[in-house]
Amino acid sequence: MSMGQHGDEPTVGQLVANASKDLSSLVRSEVELAKTELKKTAVAAGTGAGMFAAAAFLALLAVILLCIAAAYGLVAAGLHPAIAFLIVAGAFLLIGAILVLIGIRMLKSAKGPERTIETSKESVEALKSIGKGNEEHAALPDSGVRS
Repeated sequence: MSMGQHGDEPTVGQLVANASKDLSSLVRSEVELAKTELKKTAVAAGTGAGMFAAAAFLALLAVILLCIAAAYGLVAAGLHPAIAFLIVAGAFLLIGAILVLIGIRMLKSAKGPERTIETSKESVEALKSIGKGNEEHAALPDSGVRS
């Protein structure tokens, strides 16, 4: 009797082996399902990114055409074509310069995580003193808000 002591009942070892086999099959199935879902998500994300790139390209073309139209509008108002195009180009250069200045000001005002760096340094120093056996500085700094 290969099934067990009581005839048709499987042994504990056989039950564990069957459960292990079923669990392994379940995990493989779940991994395959996850791969399929991720592949579909990646395709959708790639398609969406391509659509955004195409929209950005078309917007760039529209800006170029609007610039030409603005210059020809100045020509229609009586200016020489060269002067009209220079005025439009100058306006865009001025807008670009203003954006650069605003960007520089925002970058200068951006700061790093100063408090985090400070408390990290204090924690490292406290851990170093614990490692050296110095108990008077062994207390770790609190992470509470300081004023």
